[in-house]
Amino acid sequence: MHKSLQFVLIGLASMSGLTIAPTIAAAQDMELRIGPGGVGVYDRDRDYDRYDRRGPRRCDPDDALDIARSEGLRRARIVRMSPRSIVVEGMTRRGPDRMVFANRRGCPEI
Repeated sequence: MHKSLQFVLIGLASMSGLTIAPTIAAAQDMELRIGPGGVGVYDRDRDYDRYDRRGPRRCDPDDALDIARSEGLRRARIVRMSPRSIVVEGMTRRGPDRMVFANRRGCPEI
């Protein structure tokens, strides 16, 4: 009796897993975002603003600051911006330090 009950429970669990799997796969292009405007559904297929039609996108100064902070730079601030680079200064455990980013898409570190 105990073995047959285990067999029935395993069968039910596998069947319910098969019915849930297609619904999860179909919802992968949707995203739920919580922000200052509240909760909203974001459809990745309809994101036309991700591509800048005016040419190559430059490095956003906020992105450069976020990258510097994630690399361990505390009290990070932008000290110089030019058409080619963005310089961010801040403090590390060893003292003052700076990072230089190329003013291109993705803010690669120089």
